[in-house]
Amino acid sequence: MPDGGALRVGTLNLASGRGPDGRVLTAPRLAAAVAGLDADVLAVQEVDACQPRSGGADQAAVVAGALAAADWRMAATLDGTPSPFRGTWTAADPAGLRGPGDPVSEPAYGIALVSRRPVRRWAVLGLGTGRARLPLRAPDPGAGRLRTWWVPDEPRVAVAACLDGLTVVATHLSFSPPTAVRQLRRVRRWAAALPGPVVLAGDLNLPGGVPARLTGAARLVQEASFPAHAPRLQLDHVLALGRAATGRDPAVQELPVGDHRALTVTVDRG
Repeated sequence: MPDGGALRVGTLNLASGRGPDGRVLTAPRLAAAVAGLDADVLAVQEVDACQPRSGGADQAAVVAGALAAADWRMAATLDGTPSPFRGTWTAADPAGLRGPGDPVSEPAYGIALVSRRPVRRWAVLGLGTGRARLPLRAPDPGAGRLRTWWVPDEPRVAVAACLDGLTVVATHLSFSPPTAVRQLRRVRRWAAALPGPVVLAGDLNLPGGVPARLTGAARLVQEASFPAHAPRLQLDHVLALGRAATGRDPAVQELPVGDHRALTVTVDRG
């Protein structure tokens, strides 16, 4: 890698571009919200494409443009609009990666990986769906009052960007801990066949040191990240899988977008 083998790697749960007040930012405001983030490679979760709720924006392209990232891929996990009702969405093809120049004409939702550095190869792994449902308090559009919705788990996926001297894997694991553990172990086995060193970045929905212990990885950032306004848990992680990479100058930053804080760290090859 250039610059003495150093690369700034980060992760951000975009929450479909929602700001602190819960309103979705316009594309220009979203770009401004992430523009100051210091990341050569950024894993992004909860990304909208062509969704009415986010003004039809291609949020992966917006984030990539704001970071001057020449290459990116979005992996849709859902086609349609996320909601508690399965009738509004279907599971996306986990092998379908979309990047610069690829049009988007139908609503989709998923994760993205953006890179300022040249990507030699992209890879993707479908992680399936858990059976758990998450209780969520939200307004009932018909009754106009709060109620509890039981939100089904969505399909999950991992995306890898193989760069010169480093592979970065991005993912967003299930909100059900047993399912997230199974998915994390699948990612670890898959990553073992990718060009090393390998760094895993994303919202793993597992707290603190749990992901590192399960994978034998090194935690490159150790600080609470959720919820963004007053973090109590670290659900977002940047992990070195194996001992061939080390981290320095970790940072946890509250941005004007997302409900998690952004994590960044400089990764050096060992």
